[in-house]
Amino acid sequence: MFYDQIPAKIILFFIIYGITAAVPLIAALYLLMRKGNAFAPDVTPPLRLRRWAASFFAVSALGPVWWYLFLIYSHDNHSPCYVVTAMVDCFGMLTTITGTLLAMLQDRKRPVWPVVVALTPYLIIGALYIANPYDYFLTIAIGYILVLYVLFTVYMAFAVRRYGRWLRDNFADLERKEVWLSQLLSLVFMLLFILYALVDTNTIQIFLLHVVELVLFSFLLWRVETLPGLTTESLTTAPSTIEKGEDSSSAFVNIDLDRIEQLLSERCVDTKLYLQHDLTLQQLAHAVSTNRSYLSQYFSRQGITYNIYINNLRINHFISRYQEMAASGQTIVAQQLASESGYRSYSTFSLAFKQRTGQSVTAWIHEITK
Repeated sequence: MFYDQIPAKIILFFIIYGITAAVPLIAALYLLMRKGNAFAPDVTPPLRLRRWAASFFAVSALGPVWWYLFLIYSHDNHSPCYVVTAMVDCFGMLTTITGTLLAMLQDRKRPVWPVVVALTPYLIIGALYIANPYDYFLTIAIGYILVLYVLFTVYMAFAVRRYGRWLRDNFADLERKEVWLSQLLSLVFMLLFILYALVDTNTIQIFLLHVVELVLFSFLLWRVETLPGLTTESLTTAPSTIEKGEDSSSAFVNIDLDRIEQLLSERCVDTKLYLQHDLTLQQLAHAVSTNRSYLSQYFSRQGITYNIYINNLRINHFISRYQEMAASGQTIVAQQLASESGYRSYSTFSLAFKQRTGQSVTAWIHEITK
């Protein structure tokens, strides 16, 4: 039969490429067409991140199409057809995954066009190879892409660190908001893709590359859908703390920093505003009749951040309530009391508790019990 004449290697390639094309295609359609969130219904991810991730998945789904055509019409890994296929695949994948990683960092909007400009010489080198097929052009192309990867990795290290500082200056509960681990894993996957895409591969290497891609697709889709939108629009103001029509950027900007301490005591500590889930710096600033910049200056002068300030109040509240309930013989569920103290996540509470007291929740409860 006809199928008996097809080498097993080609059949395996078709199966691998078929799976690798179907999974990202489904992911792209899901992100573009489904308005709800199937992974975390209570989370609304950034629209920009969703679109960049969808474009990455779409390009990833088209990649196997180019390689299908290459396998059908050519098998020469040094032919112009191979070079064009590799360039299109690599350029599209690296551009869209870069846009996706940058969109995860929501402290400010970072443009992607510098990455496109930086990849242009790679396309020029590929064109030179097609015109004059000398191997040193391929070596230059590989070296250039690896240098770009190193530079981008260094840039992302600083960008993620800045994003982390921004989070701690604006949010008390960091659950699902931090992305450093997501960035690290994605950069590792990106490096593997670059190495496999730019170096001659055999059957085993191609198989491993596509396994890595499938892991990346699954992880990235989960990360996109579980990362909440944290833009300035999402830092909404509690209705009870600001008058309608008040300008959030300039209201009460000239308030004395010494006065802020008294206002925090009256409007945050006494009212227990800090128990509000997902309370942001902007909401607290409105509560004390100032803006985010002035309130940040106040915390900076105290040698703390907003994150530390709110968490200290919440942990103190937890300790006080636990001791009161223990003294009265009430049944205590630590997870429930942590939620009542302002935490959506018990893991976030546990980390904040250890940072505040120097010991774990379990160890502290054991001491109180004794």
